[in-house]
Amino acid sequence: MILKRLLKHSIEHGHSQSEIESRLGSSDEKPNHLRDAIYGGIDGAVTTFAIVAGVEGAGFDRNIIIALGVANVLADGFSMAASNYSGIKADSEQVSRLRAMERQHIKSFPAGERLEIRTILKRKGLQGEQLEEAVRVMTSHEGLWLDMMLVEEHGVSPVPATPVRASMVTFAAFVVCGDIPLTPFVLNTADPFSQAIIATGVTFVLIGSLKSRWSQAPWWKSALQTLAIGGLAAVIAWSAAVFVTSLGA
Repeated sequence: MILKRLLKHSIEHGHSQSEIESRLGSSDEKPNHLRDAIYGGIDGAVTTFAIVAGVEGAGFDRNIIIALGVANVLADGFSMAASNYSGIKADSEQVSRLRAMERQHIKSFPAGERLEIRTILKRKGLQGEQLEEAVRVMTSHEGLWLDMMLVEEHGVSPVPATPVRASMVTFAAFVVCGDIPLTPFVLNTADPFSQAIIATGVTFVLIGSLKSRWSQAPWWKSALQTLAIGGLAAVIAWSAAVFVTSLGA
């Protein structure tokens, strides 16, 4: 309950003129890297723990678990970051292409493009003089006009993407969360696998709880969903390793 209140409180913000200007000014034209952090964090914890569970299930010693775990954190983390970079770069190039295309359409077919804006705004409920005034204002600012067409006609965000930063966030989150299942083995603690289970489970819960801050789902539900994903991956990996080992016995 306390965590829920804290999360709810952190979402709320003031609505004075200064607070609005500060909030909008700080977020204007800046992409949100929440998805990249959550994506990298969950996958880092899931895949590394799945490897730890699988190798442990196969009965290999601690050094092999560490070697495979570190290899996964670095190689898979880089692979995810590179994939995220390539995907976001492709999206960014697509947005640039569509923006250039719409700009050319506005120059070549202004009447038709105004009709598209009128149709979009009409479907949103505007009518009569209100509709005509909105069309006039929107089409008198090319930037607004282009942004509206990108969102409404093509379904893409006009906010410029930052693929390098996004890939760095993904890699950092993957490495940080992916190191957690390995820590008990690196420290050579007593019963490291049990400690890895607990530490990774806590990581899933924390990621899920923080993720709920940006959704309407209760924090505990988001935490349990994330924990279920990681637990299922671990069970599958461990069961497969035990099965394969038994075949060679």
